[in-house]
Amino acid sequence: MEQGRVVAGKPKVVFVLGATATGKSKLAIALAERFNGEVINADKIQVHDGVPIITNKVTEEEKSGVPHHLLSVVHPDADFTAEEFRREAAGAVARVLSAGRLPIVAGGSNTYIEALVEGDGAAFRLAHDLLFIWVDAEQELLEWYAARRVDDMVARGLVDEARAAFVGVGADYTRGVRRAIGLPEMHAYLVAEREGAAGAAELAAMLDRAVREIKENTFRLARAQTEKIRRLSGLDGWDVRRVDVTPVFARKADGGAAGDDDDTWKKLVWEPSEEMVRRFLEETTTTPPAASVPTVVAAGGDAGVVATASTAADVAIAAGGGDATADTM
Repeated sequence: MEQGRVVAGKPKVVFVLGATATGKSKLAIALAERFNGEVINADKIQVHDGVPIITNKVTEEEKSGVPHHLLSVVHPDADFTAEEFRREAAGAVARVLSAGRLPIVAGGSNTYIEALVEGDGAAFRLAHDLLFIWVDAEQELLEWYAARRVDDMVARGLVDEARAAFVGVGADYTRGVRRAIGLPEMHAYLVAEREGAAGAAELAAMLDRAVREIKENTFRLARAQTEKIRRLSGLDGWDVRRVDVTPVFARKADGGAAGDDDDTWKKLVWEPSEEMVRRFLEETTTTPPAASVPTVVAAGGDAGVVATASTAADVAIAAGGGDATADTM
């Protein structure tokens, strides 16, 4: 763990943005370990308690001892608005900074992130020096990986978790954690199972259909999340740096040797991101581009090089899995 040399100026905050399944949590935790940071969750479904498999919450092991804020702190049936997130997240950031540590805000609820940064007259943005790392991937490969992740969720107990959370025919999927992708899609299957009217073959077909719907809805969510990030990237004061994780998914899809995808992640995602944050912490001020998103590349072994900036409109839309809900944008 290393804090890094922070030059006097505004308090610094790092954001990790990205569509679902792009590896935001992994990168945020690694950065927190490296730069003496703490993670503030910005997923409006993961803020609720319950259904950790369906909502893809990081496990205690995955946290690696890094403190997390706003994770599983709201009652499963309670609402949690963008304004509530703004207040709670701003308070968490202030506490982390007062402890002399680096706040790292990570999650897929871009509407909530925008509320934090731009809400209350952009008070947060004006008071802090901000760096946004956008973890992005090519659509087809991200969808492949997100689908595989849903299959893994099923293997780890998604069905049992949904069954335990099922409250019956009148379940309300418009509030709290029940908005999570993975719960509404299971409703018809669980009703049929409870009523006992369907045979084994029919139940199996219903479960297959539910899993397909979970995948389709997470793909749809990821497209919307990426569109929102593209828009945010053009706002004044948003210093957004795009990191392409497509080669990592390509390695996974190719079925390379064990550890190949980890080596690719380290070279093409971790090392450039680490360098960006290190430089950010050493700068007195940052000067965000007017309406462009630099893409971090690592060609020819030169990790951490910022390529020629491409306009936000030229950034390919990534699609993939689900950060819990169809309105998590």
